[in-house]
Amino acid sequence: MAENKVLTPEEKDRIRRMKWWHQAKFGMFIHWGLYSLIGRHEWAMENEGIPVAEYEKLAKKFNPKPNAARDWAKLAKRAGMKYMVMTTKHHEGFCLFDTKLTDYCASKQACGRDLVAEYVNAAREQGLRIGFYYSLMDWHHPDGAKCAKDEAARKRFVKYIHGQVRELMTNYGKIDILWYDVNWPLTPEQWEAAEMNRMVRELQPDIIINNRTGLPEDFSTPEQHVRGEPEGRAWEACMTMNDSWGYHKADDAWKTPKRILRNLITCARDGGNYLLNIGPKPDGSVPEESVRILNTIGGWMDKYGHTIYGAERCNVKRSAFANFTRKGNTLYVHVYFWPGQEWAIGGLRTKVLSAKLLPKGEPVDYEQDEFRVKFSGLPEEAPDNPISVLELECASVPVQDMVFVRMNRPR
Repeated sequence: MAENKVLTPEEKDRIRRMKWWHQAKFGMFIHWGLYSLIGRHEWAMENEGIPVAEYEKLAKKFNPKPNAARDWAKLAKRAGMKYMVMTTKHHEGFCLFDTKLTDYCASKQACGRDLVAEYVNAAREQGLRIGFYYSLMDWHHPDGAKCAKDEAARKRFVKYIHGQVRELMTNYGKIDILWYDVNWPLTPEQWEAAEMNRMVRELQPDIIINNRTGLPEDFSTPEQHVRGEPEGRAWEACMTMNDSWGYHKADDAWKTPKRILRNLITCARDGGNYLLNIGPKPDGSVPEESVRILNTIGGWMDKYGHTIYGAERCNVKRSAFANFTRKGNTLYVHVYFWPGQEWAIGGLRTKVLSAKLLPKGEPVDYEQDEFRVKFSGLPEEAPDNPISVLELECASVPVQDMVFVRMNRPR
């Protein structure tokens, strides 16, 4: 954003509302619903062509242990996450919250409890910000598909959706994030999305809203990949730990803690957030591999979280073995493939004033010319696992220019 630009009242309000979110960087996504009983992906109802009447029977079996969300919230905090976003209703149409608009909800089926209320209480106990995921697409509602071609059905369905969003924004106290998903089969105009979000902001003046009604709103949501947005546009990469959002008993394609941390670092480097998913089992317990991964990440964040939280966009990006984050004039070098005792960062055009090896801050020997900063006397093996970190204090905001190196390095 240009320094001399005069901000509109709307832009000023967005900056105010999103300040905590930009600081937080790291959140937990939770996909949980009837599909966890099937254990074959959250899209099982559609992918396997399961009829509504057959799928509905799952609601009579879905009865998780009370307050399972307390374990999620404790795990999120231990992993260094600052906020949580839970599915209140996924595409299957089953509501985990107490709603007056349908009996197809946890409080009126076998569970007999408001699972969203349990989640909200658990997050608050751990001091975490609270987000609600809500799917606009609904495979269960009788108007969920025909609303695209039947105006009477559209009006009924939009009234239903708006009514449930109103309930979510009214019945649980302060909510920090509204995370819509899949606006099929209607356009934003047909959803009356602008009117719906205006209502949301009247009820929750501090809330931030994602872009999945089809309106830009406060932030973009690249899914299953890390892709930044232009400066001035907020974004959050959402990603699974294996290949599934919901519980999948056979999905063993787990990402390593190193891979997940590399994704988080890239998000922080490019001005984004990282929303990492768990898919609880039918009883609400978290898969053991998810717990193991998040505990490892939490151990790393205990030592290096300050290099992530509040990070600003960073111009330094090029390396075959490291990534970077920045806070002011301080550059953090996140080394994921440790290269040994001597190595360099090419193209750093900003004067380095000091170099330290974290977390203890031992001084690191270095020499700098116009083409590189070369470090020496470092350990032969990686000093930490899964990623080691150097802190470079620079004379100004660090800038990397690899074209300068290519054009001017002596030949």
